[in-house]
Amino acid sequence: MAQVAFIGLGVMGYPMAGHLHNAGHQVRVYNRTNSKAQQWVAQYGGSSAATPAEAADGAEMVFVCVGNDDDLRSVLQGEQGAFATMKPGSILVDHTTASADVAREMAQIAANASIGFIDAPVSGGQAGAENGVLTVMCGGDERQFAQTQPVMDAFARSVVLMGPSGSGQLTKMVNQICIAGVVQGLAEGVHFAQKAGLDGDKVFDVISKGAAQSWQMENRSATMLKGEFDFGFAVDWMRKDLDIALTEARRNGAQLPLTALVDQFYAEVQTLGGNRWDTSSLKSRLN
Repeated sequence: MAQVAFIGLGVMGYPMAGHLHNAGHQVRVYNRTNSKAQQWVAQYGGSSAATPAEAADGAEMVFVCVGNDDDLRSVLQGEQGAFATMKPGSILVDHTTASADVAREMAQIAANASIGFIDAPVSGGQAGAENGVLTVMCGGDERQFAQTQPVMDAFARSVVLMGPSGSGQLTKMVNQICIAGVVQGLAEGVHFAQKAGLDGDKVFDVISKGAAQSWQMENRSATMLKGEFDFGFAVDWMRKDLDIALTEARRNGAQLPLTALVDQFYAEVQTLGGNRWDTSSLKSRLN
């Protein structure tokens, strides 16, 4: 059992920190909105801190799950940042979906202070976090990964080291690229089935048993048929993730025409007021 800190108690971080506590670890939490940290302590126990530095003080491992590159820098750097109090030999595990550049940048800062750093974005959504079955894609040092993997197992069903620093973030980009295309295809299939006068529930029940099957079809086709889009990862966050992937593609020369097109479709969803709708709301454009 480890003494750990968890920084960032959003829809993902809140249950992830809870799983760490339930696994027997000593958990101290920090959240920008302190009332959320107090709510977590009331539910799980543990303790809360007023700053990331206070949360990280004395921790063997510090877990972070915030919004983007700038958020990550803000909770790690400076006098109130986690790096200020982390001891040599401790390890920071970053579950933020961010750029590979910021992962490498933070890994170097950590290394200069003899602190470990693992970039470890996750997939599985809010339900995966709540049920403790996330997939974690990691980048960093093998020895440091081996130390952190058993702890991450508290909220994950798969934790894999993909390569050196930044590799976890690059793998998450592949994940989001693949999801974007699948969701668009499913949205068009739902739209076509409705226009053709088919029983949509029957359609997706039968084709989900064949080659068209996907997680998105199993979990989102029924709600897409109903025009309900309040079940998962928000459009605003998906556009943030796709922007990271498209930026990286411009750098490495990868061609992502479908991803770029779906990103623009999500922009149209935003103009419809769907910023906080889940990613299956691509269907809303086709009504």
